[in-house]
Amino acid sequence: MTSQVLPARSPSRSPAVHVSPSAGLRHTLTLAWRSLVQIRHNPLELVDLSVQPIMFVVLFAFVFGGAISGSPKAYLEFGLPGIIAQTSLFLTLNTAVGLNTDITKGVFDRLRSLPIARAAPLAGRILADVVRQLWSVLILLGVGMILGFRVTTNLLGVLGALGLLLVFAFAFSWVAVLIGVLVDAPEKVQVFGFVVVFPLTFASGAFVPTTSMPGWLQAWVKVNPVTLLSDALRGLLVSGKVAAPAAGALVWAAALVAVFLPLALRAFRQHT
Repeated sequence: MTSQVLPARSPSRSPAVHVSPSAGLRHTLTLAWRSLVQIRHNPLELVDLSVQPIMFVVLFAFVFGGAISGSPKAYLEFGLPGIIAQTSLFLTLNTAVGLNTDITKGVFDRLRSLPIARAAPLAGRILADVVRQLWSVLILLGVGMILGFRVTTNLLGVLGALGLLLVFAFAFSWVAVLIGVLVDAPEKVQVFGFVVVFPLTFASGAFVPTTSMPGWLQAWVKVNPVTLLSDALRGLLVSGKVAAPAAGALVWAAALVAVFLPLALRAFRQHT
């Protein structure tokens, strides 16, 4: 009697799941809620989301305020919208860190076995962190008002500023997601993310007038998405142009989603 040795079979991958757009949206909202509920079990997350904004406002107001505008109050009329834009971009790195942690701990391996939309884990994480960003923005505005900042437009302007900021934060979060998927350890996410966010925010018109910058830098600053976002927020909260910078920021947001969303999804499928 002879026995036949069958070739070893590779582990089967979870079959592709096709879901309707409405079901995909429901899966995304469910996973976003899962991420937000974790705050109840770990309230220190709110401390992290509060301390950094307060630190940025106080340091920028009292370090740069007198030298640039003569007083912290006068500087905040110009600088606070830029600080809000900067904080929003830095907070997207929390998305990358949380995503990378879930991947390395095997959370997404469990999610892959469920009949859910493949993009739902990523989109749910981003949506939850955009909600967290709203908390930080309110902290920034509150501290700014304590230091003398005043909104001189109206409620519609404030709501428009919040909406524009959250849309741009959602778009830029896909850059952070790509970093979080590609990097092999949560500790490295901050390093690579800092390399991207730091020059983007500081080589802009977010904190200082651009007239003293060299010409070659001004050329970049004028089209820098952080400059456009800061100018639009400044116009919506205080005064100045709104339509042109807001349109430019939205064009950048659309371009970021168009480029980095498919790249992030592709990297996610290959690394999980």
